Amino acid sequence: MHPLTTTYLLSSLGLGTTLTLSSSHWLLAWMGLEMNTLAILPLMTHKHHPRAVEATTKYFLIQAAAAAMILFASLTNAWFTGEWVIFQLSDPLPASVTALALALKMGLAPMHLWLPEVIQGLDLTTGLVTSTWQKLAPFALMAQTAPSTDHRLLMGVGLLSILIGGWGGLNQTQLRKILAYSSIAHLGWTLLVIQLAPSIALLSLITYIFMTAMTFLSLKTFNCTNLNSLTTSWSKAPALAAMLPPTLLSLAGLPPLSGFMPKWLMMYEMVKQGLQLPATVATLSSLLSLYFYLRLCYAVILTSPPNVYTKTTPWRLTPFLNPLPLTVLSSVTLGILPLTPSMLTLLN
Repeated sequence: MHPLTTTYLLSSLGLGTTLTLSSSHWLLAWMGLEMNTLAILPLMTHKHHPRAVEATTKYFLIQAAAAAMILFASLTNAWFTGEWVIFQLSDPLPASVTALALALKMGLAPMHLWLPEVIQGLDLTTGLVTSTWQKLAPFALMAQTAPSTDHRLLMGVGLLSILIGGWGGLNQTQLRKILAYSSIAHLGWTLLVIQLAPSIALLSLITYIFMTAMTFLSLKTFNCTNLNSLTTSWSKAPALAAMLPPTLLSLAGLPPLSGFMPKWLMMYEMVKQGLQLPATVATLSSLLSLYFYLRLCYAVILTSPPNVYTKTTPWRLTPFLNPLPLTVLSSVTLGILPLTPSMLTLLN
């Protein structure tokens, strides 16, 4: 793809997200979501692979259906209330339809089946954009409409996403599918407290974006897309291979890594609000995610590849590696736990 075309598409992608984040009118927010969707479709198919075309078609159909549901809910709300303001969803019907449509856009359970298949058909760079940047605009709308939505609906979708996100990744060997189920589980955690403490939900999303970006860029450096190829990562970039297991454990939420911070705060907030049972179910369900993260750690640091290797000898390759993004991402992923009070103060 020509650099000017790529620049134009990336600018449109950023403009669509910015328009949704800054708008208080449903039509402007809907236009931003549509710009976002249409801008990323050519980026998904730039390699002209049949799997990429299939993933792009699935993504377009799902996003179009979710956008149609959002437009229907906003029209219904305008019919009932006479208002097009986003945070004035006084009727339960448009509020529930909007919440389900945004859950479909983000790939939350039970509307999650499209996300692993789409991520699997994309390359790692586009998969990173789909797993991180494309969540910002729907999350902003979800945060604005959450006070008007039934808390039982949000709790149910959040708990189901955590459970399915952990359960679905147990028997996967494709790394992109594992990261897709990881995205489902993390966004489920975010949805649990988006109505109780939006600042903690935002902190959780930001932390997830940094951790996922570090993981995707590491896999892109290693050129690994499945569990078996991950065993040869030590021969390509030994220092980065040593940093990948702590990053995966940070995604799992183990202390004293950064991923423990949002889960700790979310559990504390839920217990403080008298939601001990959902907090316990979410914590126990996250153990499923911990299992497949430990599988990846085992493949990176505790296994060695067989002597007969049919591909090009990996330690003779000299991959391009820009150390600055990975250095910044690894520092944030592993070491921002002591900055929790300062971050919460800034977000509040």
